[in-house]
Amino acid sequence: SVCSNLGHLLWSGIVPEERVEAVVDQLLAEGLWSGWGIRTMSSEDAAFNPLSYHNGSVWPHDNALVGAGLGRYGLRDELLRLLGGLFDASSFFDLHRMPELFCGFKRRGEEGPTLYPVACAPQSWAACAVFLLLQACLGLTVDGRGRQLLFVRPALPAFLDHVRIENLRVGEARVDLVLDRHETDVGINIARREGPVEVVTIK
Repeated sequence: SVCSNLGHLLWSGIVPEERVEAVVDQLLAEGLWSGWGIRTMSSEDAAFNPLSYHNGSVWPHDNALVGAGLGRYGLRDELLRLLGGLFDASSFFDLHRMPELFCGFKRRGEEGPTLYPVACAPQSWAACAVFLLLQACLGLTVDGRGRQLLFVRPALPAFLDHVRIENLRVGEARVDLVLDRHETDVGINIARREGPVEVVTIK
């Protein structure tokens, strides 16, 4: 079966560079990509069921792990596409809160995703998915021992022009950051810094 586990391999970092393209092609092919996110199982598999808990639904936390894997390999465009799909889906959910999962039907025009009837909402691992996806987009690594914040090729999706991160702890230090999306770049400004911490950006 072709499943979202492919993206977990990217997240773990065990995919050799020469095989990354093939893995990503599968993840974003019509079988796994619903238009809202990546399904747990490809629609081309015999066991696929868009109403199934594990065999075809879309899980936000599962997609966040895939997104972290895309970010790990520097695939920002693919990561932004994934985040964009989930963001669009969130506009149809109560209070924009991501549920535990939703059905894996193909995206249809202006219609929203089909809700999974007994999904937990809110749900903690779905709620935290957005933070892992944002960290992946920004290429952000926090090194408390080394007292450093590292941004590698940061990017923000088209729907997000401005982000403010407050009271981010790095070891014993604290920092507030303001991030602004530009056409081809993300500007990172330090609004407040308490204690020794270095902010490094690699573009």
